[in-house]
Amino acid sequence: MPSFPESHTRSAATDAAPAASAASRPARLGVVVIGRNEMPRLRLALLAACRETDRVVYVDSGSTDGSVAFARRLAVPVVDLDPAFPMNAARARNAGFDRLQAEMPDVEYVQFVDGDCELEPGWLEQGVRELDTQPDLAVVAGRCRERFRADSIYNRLCDIEWDVTPGESKACGGNAMMRASALRQVDGFNPAIPAGEEPELCVRLRQQGWRIVRLDREMVRHDAQMSHFGQWWKRAARAGYAYAQGSSLHGKPPERHWVRESRSIWFWGLGVPVTAFGLAPVSGGWSLLVLGGYLVLAGRVFCHCRRRESHASDAALYTMFTILGKFPQVLGQIRFHAARLLGRTLSRHESLHRSTRVHRMDNASSG
Repeated sequence: MPSFPESHTRSAATDAAPAASAASRPARLGVVVIGRNEMPRLRLALLAACRETDRVVYVDSGSTDGSVAFARRLAVPVVDLDPAFPMNAARARNAGFDRLQAEMPDVEYVQFVDGDCELEPGWLEQGVRELDTQPDLAVVAGRCRERFRADSIYNRLCDIEWDVTPGESKACGGNAMMRASALRQVDGFNPAIPAGEEPELCVRLRQQGWRIVRLDREMVRHDAQMSHFGQWWKRAARAGYAYAQGSSLHGKPPERHWVRESRSIWFWGLGVPVTAFGLAPVSGGWSLLVLGGYLVLAGRVFCHCRRRESHASDAALYTMFTILGKFPQVLGQIRFHAARLLGRTLSRHESLHRSTRVHRMDNASSG
């Protein structure tokens, strides 16, 4: 991971992180923080969580940077994932939720926090109020802000991406507050999904009649630390893989989960360039006119951003990278389908069977 600039740490943050007073703590709520080699971003994440509540669990995915030792210095229960099985966010969140239930049998709500994110003060109380007053609500999420938006165009892209329309939603991200009973009803996150596990979970929640809502309120500060094109490319390829896996799991009607997105990736990331350049020798170059379709796509994306009141410069940046992103995304799609043909992906039933065994080992090794 890239180093965390010293100038970016908050001078007020210390390792002494008193939890909120008993009167202000959200009752029946626990926090699960997950991470892997996130120090010192994890330091901010755990300190912020501990200031809000004393019911925090940390799940570590094989860190070698002192993350586990730091969590234990804060007296935070730790789940150290067994490295014998593939590690991903879905598995980590499931293990953290299991440990939270063991530590707090009466838990009703769980706030998931990624190790590169810092909870905003007061968010937990707001989330609890929403879940308390809407019994059919399974997930509530707020605005994720990029902490150092101006540091790179890639950080800026993340902040634009986080700016989603508040209200009823089909999905949430990794940072969200969830109703424990709803999470148990659908057997938690799918550990066979290395990316895009949150929208897939939300599909199953909605199929059971639950709702997902995004609030117009800041929830966490995120630190992408993305400064290189290669980091962005890898992230886009992971998104392509997630779209492919999501559509393979829930692509049938009526859900049609990520089918349209996957088709768009294949069309713009492979179909258009192959047609334009592949037919150029036999068409006398006329097939290259097909590339003009990217201008049409750019206009549609730009107008969509402007309708959401995005600044013109943000809309232009997002438009350019949306189009460019089709190419790493199609590579991600190809990687998923190749793995599927080779039998290297697990079905939902197989992943849950493995997850049961993995949870036993993870929680047996927790400290």
